[in-house]
Amino acid sequence: MQDTASGIDIIENRTYDEIAVGDSAMLVRTLRPEDIRMFATMAGEVNPAHVDPEYARSAQFREIAAHGMWGSAMIANLLGTQFPGPGTVMLSQNLRFAGEVRIGDTIAATVTCRRKSDHGRHVLFDCVCVNQDGTRVIDGQAEVAAPTAKVRRPKTSLPPLAPEATRRSRYQHLLSITRGLPPIAMAMVHPCDTESLRGAIMARDAGLATPTLVGPEARIRALAEQLTLDLAGCRLLDVPHSHAAASAAVALARNGEVAALMKGSLHTDELMAEIVDKATGLRTARRISHVFLMDVPSYPRPLLITDAAVNVQPTLEEKVDIVQNAIDLAHVLRIAEPKVALLAAVETVTPKMPATLDAAALCKMADRGQIVGGILDGPLAFDNAVSAVAAATKGIRSAVAGQADILLVPDIESGNMLAKQLEYLADASAAGIVVGARVPIVLTSRADSAESRAASTAIAVAMVHARGGKA
Repeated sequence: MQDTASGIDIIENRTYDEIAVGDSAMLVRTLRPEDIRMFATMAGEVNPAHVDPEYARSAQFREIAAHGMWGSAMIANLLGTQFPGPGTVMLSQNLRFAGEVRIGDTIAATVTCRRKSDHGRHVLFDCVCVNQDGTRVIDGQAEVAAPTAKVRRPKTSLPPLAPEATRRSRYQHLLSITRGLPPIAMAMVHPCDTESLRGAIMARDAGLATPTLVGPEARIRALAEQLTLDLAGCRLLDVPHSHAAASAAVALARNGEVAALMKGSLHTDELMAEIVDKATGLRTARRISHVFLMDVPSYPRPLLITDAAVNVQPTLEEKVDIVQNAIDLAHVLRIAEPKVALLAAVETVTPKMPATLDAAALCKMADRGQIVGGILDGPLAFDNAVSAVAAATKGIRSAVAGQADILLVPDIESGNMLAKQLEYLADASAAGIVVGARVPIVLTSRADSAESRAASTAIAVAMVHARGGKA
């Protein structure tokens, strides 16, 4: 509660004498992935259904959370901090877990005074937890020794918890998809700034790639010396400038000398112009597109966003290839049947909004086998695509809503803004890859870190080996 005079948040208990039979209090919380990790860590729980996302997916647990651990903690929190509050001593808890609690569920926990006992000042509470649909998931009773001394003081803020899934650990998790795979030959195109050269060396040191550094050799060596980076094991291909680097790197890939490319400190347009050239580029029958792989701490699965970097305003026909490219990449990343959310501003088909028409058409094309390997639904607004609570509130019944693996954005502007918002405001780690060409192409922003570049290389390695290790 808040003190009306000072505006300061305070915590205040209710003593045994202030409690009457029938009094109650409520606490509402939405279950997040980090809640499960935190409680599993506190309890020392190693049940893979709760702490191993890959196992949870393969065992079809999806985002089902631990049963009583979280709900009983909510009840204990309510009794200990609100009603009766500070000074309460828990004596016993007898709870029945009647239903599943899932990540994204909003749970309302209520405790109601059932009986008071003057001997020892014990209070028996009825305890109930219901989800956002009103379904009872926990019920039972708790007995406490109520406080006798009044407590009223400013509320102390909890120190921030250091999340288990730091950027570093998420980066290492992405590298795990390449465990046991030999490095690939990879051309690093114009690695003439700090992060792109460090990214190339990190990829080498992680056993991901054998780099060919394509660019002005003297400039690359001077930068390596400045950064104290060892270029051992790196081949250098000396060319005068970034345009020449792009042309030479694409030629290496076309001739089968390298199995993948990584963009360095040159403009995306310079590299992509060489890649899409009809005579000398790396085109295939499939439309070339870009996929961001986002690891968002508050989302329980990897999130692929396409296309946010190559296709500016794709047509329906082009979106077919863009979706198929993303589904094929998801398979490489061991997502067996990816759920594809076709994003728009609304979830209804509206002739005035072309993105909704394209979404409806894509769904029907998937029904007819023109897009294979995934489950499509749309149009879906972003909240409905990633939040089961938002989808349920709007009455959306869908195999995709609330648990999307792939987000198809309407155009490059919306996709680029979405990916960068997740990265800079939601602490997401991002990797990016161009697909649909003869070889995978790591296409990162010039602002991306070396870790991001190396993580993107891991995706390229997985793609190359999924093709049999050939360019």
